[in-house]
Amino acid sequence: MSSTAPKSSADLDLLTIDTIRTLSMDAVQKANSGHPGTPMALAPLAYQLWQYNLRYDPEAPQWPNRDRFVLSNGHASMLLYSLLHLAGVQAVDAHGKRTGKPAVSLDDIKQFRQIDSVTPGHPEYRMTTGVETTTGPLGQGLGNSVGMAMAERWLAARYNKPDIKLFDYRVYTICGDGDMMEGISHEAASLAGHLGLSNLIWFYDSNRITIEGHTDLAYSDDVESRFKGYHWHTLHVDDANDTKAIEAAIEQARAVTDRPTLIVVKSIIGWGAPHKQDTASAHGEALGEDEVKLAKRAYGWPEDAQFLVPDGVREHFAQGMGARGKAAHAEWQKQFDDYAQRYPQEAKEIRLLLEGKLPDDWDAEIPTFEPDAKGLATRESSGKVENAIAKRVPWMIGGAADLSPSTKTNLKFDGATSFEKGHYDGANLHFGIREHGMGAVANGLALSGLRPFASTFLIFSDYMKPPIRLAAIMELPVVFVFTHDSIGVGEDGPTHQPIEQLASLRGVPGLTTLRPADANEVGEAWRVVMTRPHEPSCMVLTRQPLPTLDRTKYASAEGVRRGAYVLADAPDGKRPEVLLLATGSEVSLCITAYETLKQEGIAARVVSMPSWDIFEKQDDAYKDEVLPPDVHARVAVEQAATLGWDRYVGRLGSQIVMHTFGASAPLQALRTKFGFTPERVVEEAKKQMARSKNEKAPRGE
Repeated sequence: MSSTAPKSSADLDLLTIDTIRTLSMDAVQKANSGHPGTPMALAPLAYQLWQYNLRYDPEAPQWPNRDRFVLSNGHASMLLYSLLHLAGVQAVDAHGKRTGKPAVSLDDIKQFRQIDSVTPGHPEYRMTTGVETTTGPLGQGLGNSVGMAMAERWLAARYNKPDIKLFDYRVYTICGDGDMMEGISHEAASLAGHLGLSNLIWFYDSNRITIEGHTDLAYSDDVESRFKGYHWHTLHVDDANDTKAIEAAIEQARAVTDRPTLIVVKSIIGWGAPHKQDTASAHGEALGEDEVKLAKRAYGWPEDAQFLVPDGVREHFAQGMGARGKAAHAEWQKQFDDYAQRYPQEAKEIRLLLEGKLPDDWDAEIPTFEPDAKGLATRESSGKVENAIAKRVPWMIGGAADLSPSTKTNLKFDGATSFEKGHYDGANLHFGIREHGMGAVANGLALSGLRPFASTFLIFSDYMKPPIRLAAIMELPVVFVFTHDSIGVGEDGPTHQPIEQLASLRGVPGLTTLRPADANEVGEAWRVVMTRPHEPSCMVLTRQPLPTLDRTKYASAEGVRRGAYVLADAPDGKRPEVLLLATGSEVSLCITAYETLKQEGIAARVVSMPSWDIFEKQDDAYKDEVLPPDVHARVAVEQAATLGWDRYVGRLGSQIVMHTFGASAPLQALRTKFGFTPERVVEEAKKQMARSKNEKAPRGE
């Protein structure tokens, strides 16, 4: 192959497409790991989109009005890495400042799937500049893209003016058969169609191949008919190599103004690898050196050349996508400067949300709750706090999976409306009964700078675990509000009574889980989650009322900020004889037991532990202050599974927890049946004190 670049644009187009293919093959072959087939097959589609349609400035990859590109079938990561490299996308640091390095260098491509490289096996947000979201678990990127499209609609509705359009970007997503099979694709597509998100375009790579073989084994959906039923516009491209047909389809999709578009693109996986083009192995493993050479021969490529980027390819990208994106970005910046002069308050809001910051005095209206023996359900107090915050943080938006009347997450302050088709300025989102899709959409909103919350019953967090986990991986400040947190749901029974869910959530690295004990702990918990711009949180709340504790008698709820704190202590500075540890609704139960023990002259301490995650991050001195190592008599009380409590009570410590899936009955009957009574706590406290005393007694006594 000549090192002299071809003169015609068509020749350069094909040369660039083949460069994407060969870089992908070489990287996977060198790593001996990865998926070369899809990048090879989709190189023409991805190239046509990026070079001639994607509004994106490689020198400013976080420009707010850029088009978003989501590779939902993230196993094809080398397709994206090749594009980022050839397009000359510049790396930025955590503050959005250019580092002077490319986002993906040729050396980075050579380190595909290697330790500490920026080219991991699946695209990872924050690791690689230009990756808009972490993808790999199939279908998640589709849900994220719906959230991104919703965010654009909200930003446009709130901030655009008749004479200045700051936000009008599109979201382009590539997905495959695997994405379409996953149930989340149904949820996300249904919601997008209902909302009429015409700024959303999905390319469905219909290659009919999965890991096990041809999709005929398990999949025969009429995808286009399915999407028409979702109120999507659908188009069809018969050959993924036909860039003219791809361009025509994109132009048609962009002309649609009332619904999202699905473009079905037929491809042959591993195109150019003659012996493997129709097998699953081309999808899930390196081709092998012989097959790589055969594929390169089919492209007219030097068979022994590795990681070759011919002269003119990078320059061609720069003259197309690069020049177009730079001009669009410059025009946008000019508009924003004018906007800031004419609409300073709105401009200030935009800067804050894009920087992940909060307005001054954002928490000024969080209420303080007076002592009340009857109290409030923490879902009720949370709703009040949430409204107080959202009133001052306009980009805090969210909703529930058809449960806002139960989770109390509806925003009711003056001006709070619903986000609906044609009325995209609303703060209340209605996700329908789509928990899995809701979680992925919330992640997409957070990826766009908004501060979303998403709510359902704690038991249904099981339906949301994949996006919760991905929010933690991506360090997104999504607040997952889970109510009906225990056997306190009463008559609904075991199907609705969460048992193991708390342990599951606490086990997710980077996820802060809080189970507040009363209304004032709820207020402090919201202060915690809102001030963590790089961390998702779970707020775990009750259905039943909890007493609002008298904070003149017991410690301030500000202790929530440290995860666990001494709520009630032994009188007169005495050393506690027994520790009563609890979270949420069981804290007031321990307070009642504490008062009984106090009357009997027993020095007890109640420790409220709303967040194990936060408590574990405190220094040893504080942890020992709260849980003195020499006090071995300990009782943990929580209407959830036992897993994890031995960390705090020791191997021989007492745990009043759940060991079954609950039962259907009124709450008081359940408390009695499973031992969540003050009498049981007092009994266990005394047993622990006796055990501890016996252990310390000299032998022979």
